[in-house]
Amino acid sequence: MRILITAGPTQEPIDPVRYLGNRSTGQMGRSLAEAALKAGHAVTLILGPISIDMPQACRRIDVLSSGEMHKAVLDEFPRHDLLLMAAAVADYRPKVVQPQKIERGGTLTLELEPTEDILAAAGSIKQADQRTVGFSLVDRSNLGRSLEKLRKKKADLIVSNPLETVGSKTVEAVLLWPSGRSEEVPCRSKGEFADNLLQRAVELFNPVGTP
Repeated sequence: MRILITAGPTQEPIDPVRYLGNRSTGQMGRSLAEAALKAGHAVTLILGPISIDMPQACRRIDVLSSGEMHKAVLDEFPRHDLLLMAAAVADYRPKVVQPQKIERGGTLTLELEPTEDILAAAGSIKQADQRTVGFSLVDRSNLGRSLEKLRKKKADLIVSNPLETVGSKTVEAVLLWPSGRSEEVPCRSKGEFADNLLQRAVELFNPVGTP
């Protein structure tokens, strides 16, 4: 199987030296890539700016901003069977990027605009033989928000995981399917979780095995 994985944060520029970002490390994406390679799949990684090592056997595409990741995913997804959207993509970016470094002094107000919804864009071009899996970083009690994302983004499976997952070595989550099926995954290492999620993602290609 050909698997496309996104990982890490994005950086949304404010001026030539500053940006908006988040605490994502790319660890989940690395764990998913390792699990996929171990299972014999071909892996392409689209990576935001990260400092951790990634498996050498993967084809790697480096990006910085949400716009660059959006373009890379839409370019690559048609040549892949499965998209695992593990990157922590910024929801907003500065509407205007200043061409020169903003000098310190007084207050600074930034006007933000929404970034592209990459998972939804991939869902809109998805073919009958392709599947998409997304992540929904929400408060533990807000499964409704994750279910809404699942429907709006036309995903085949979504991982609802708590805010504490970002930067953590462990993860606990609830897996949600469009059929209404759900599965609670107790706290475990990201490596163990990646093995479990990859198995569930592969099952998406077998309607008999997926209620």
